[in-house]
Amino acid sequence: MTARFDALDDRDVPPALCGFIEHFLYWEPGALAGLEHIGAYLAGRADPPAGRDAPARVGGGQWTGFIGRTGALALRAAAPSTRPERRERLLALLEIWADGVFVDPTVRMRVGTVREPQRGAVRDERGATLLVGHVRDGANVLEVRTGDAEPPALGPIEEPTDLPHGGWGSARQLRELVALVRERGPMPWDPDAVARLAADTGMSRAAAALALAGTPGTGMFRKPFLDPDERRVLGLKAGEVDPARVESARLGPAGWLGLLAQVLPADPADLWAPDAPRLLAERIAAAWHERHGRQLPIPDTSRALIAERQPESPVAELCEAMADSAAHPLLAENLDTWPNAPHDGGIGLVDATGSVTAPYRMVALLADLAALVPTVYAELPAGDPIRAGLPALVRNVRARLDHPGLLLGCGYLFDRVTIDDLREWFGPHPYHGPEPLSVPAFDDGLTVAVEAAPPSYFGRHRHHPRLFFRPALLGDDARAQRLQDTLGHSGQGVIASVRRLRGEHFTRIVARVESDALPVGAYEANPAASVPDLVERVAKALDLTPDSAALHLQLLALEAPTDRGVRTWNGWTPTRHRRAAAALVDAGLAVADKRSRAGRGTFLPGPWAPADKPYRPMETWKAAFLDVEVSRHTGEILRHVVPERTLPELFTDAWALVERGDGPR
Repeated sequence: MTARFDALDDRDVPPALCGFIEHFLYWEPGALAGLEHIGAYLAGRADPPAGRDAPARVGGGQWTGFIGRTGALALRAAAPSTRPERRERLLALLEIWADGVFVDPTVRMRVGTVREPQRGAVRDERGATLLVGHVRDGANVLEVRTGDAEPPALGPIEEPTDLPHGGWGSARQLRELVALVRERGPMPWDPDAVARLAADTGMSRAAAALALAGTPGTGMFRKPFLDPDERRVLGLKAGEVDPARVESARLGPAGWLGLLAQVLPADPADLWAPDAPRLLAERIAAAWHERHGRQLPIPDTSRALIAERQPESPVAELCEAMADSAAHPLLAENLDTWPNAPHDGGIGLVDATGSVTAPYRMVALLADLAALVPTVYAELPAGDPIRAGLPALVRNVRARLDHPGLLLGCGYLFDRVTIDDLREWFGPHPYHGPEPLSVPAFDDGLTVAVEAAPPSYFGRHRHHPRLFFRPALLGDDARAQRLQDTLGHSGQGVIASVRRLRGEHFTRIVARVESDALPVGAYEANPAASVPDLVERVAKALDLTPDSAALHLQLLALEAPTDRGVRTWNGWTPTRHRRAAAALVDAGLAVADKRSRAGRGTFLPGPWAPADKPYRPMETWKAAFLDVEVSRHTGEILRHVVPERTLPELFTDAWALVERGDGPR
């Protein structure tokens, strides 16, 4: 039974399933033969090995997710981008599936948990129950029912879940697809089908390519995720791969198995028809709409702008959050969080499900949005779905921050802080939450201060007191000042994000976007579109053309008016840009030069402030205008620009300085 898998049945089976399984743990050599033996045992055609009461377990039972969903595996097996060694393993697995009980139309299956099973399997004429993997308080089992009667059991099944039955993936379809792939090679590929799928679902083009090839990303994978040949077939650049992997990984293995389970044509031979990729894209899009609704398509240029800022949250998640915040799980509904009981000495936050993920993601999301909203407003055109979604985004974020049940982590106290210190700083009132804490905690209404837990396991890890705060109560009172003084400079990131998101600057951004002052396609960073009257004034005062006046304002006010950016914002050709810049140089209002990391060839007169990554270099005059810190000793930029004015305000204020005689020189 196992000889035919000797050449395939090695450690390369899990990579062939990457994206459809949670992790590679428990996948040992012999997986294909093991699955064949399990299928034969459940069908009553084979007995357990000598000395065992059940077939050997495979992959921790993750393979049960394939039951009723082998269409996803078949798509990957037929896709032209799949590596040959992985294709062979997928084809072998599909052959096993076609010969086993998993495609028997008369059989019903379900999975669940059994506490303290005494055996590994049990079987009779009514069916079988098989232990497929261990969990903390018991074991996961697969129950196979061959008739109406209850099959033999390993114990009461908790949280039973019926597995899909019917649909694509009959024994005939699986065998025909395997034969066709081996006879004809992989199915055809069409880049236009990728573009269609991206437009219909809102996925990025790169993520749509992964979906069409049945190659979703996963949080655990073996590098490289895509090799050069795979990238070539999918039409992806190296820099597109990881963002697309992260984007698609958000759906998870179960999500992708369910999404792709029924998208293949009833006749597998239709996959080799000329229009097969287009029809396949339509079916994937329909399945996507059924599960996730219709999403606004996000232009790849907009995604690239977000990616350039290197956010902590996944780029796809941020794009979707800004375009449609009402659909984002952390922004659509209030989140209740609280400190959890110490585990291994550490104290964190959990939500109502007991998960630490949502509180952690909320802090990252707030930091990213606080940094990105001004960028999106300034550098994306009117009508872009991300920019258009900013007003609703800001309102939804503020509503979540106003929820009194939201507690956010804001830092640790690393000095030798005692319980008496915490009590003195944050008052004598103990914290009372949904979960009891085994260490002292003090609550002044705004701040919850939790004492450090004792060192964990043999004292290897020393813990520190941790502070949490309720953003709903963050104001300008003595409590807020005490919290900020206690944290010091390094621990105020999330507090600064909350204040920015609530601040007047974001209110003015919302008002500007909602005003529809810009025509669709125009950029706020183009003075000719955002402050046309000011451009006319500057042109008249300096005897410039409107183009040169607009460029002069951009050089004065914008942090990084790169040549590429200016041409994008202004809709200029290189020739038109050079003509406008040359007029400024001739008038003595600018100098032509080459400077490191500037991305442009025209500069304001006067000293230059260089910068190392991640900061941006700029004219020293402009650094003072934008309130950016410059080193007294080296003249280098030491901080990011934190905008507090809209672009019309910046253009107007910069010109006011020039008119007053305080311009660059």
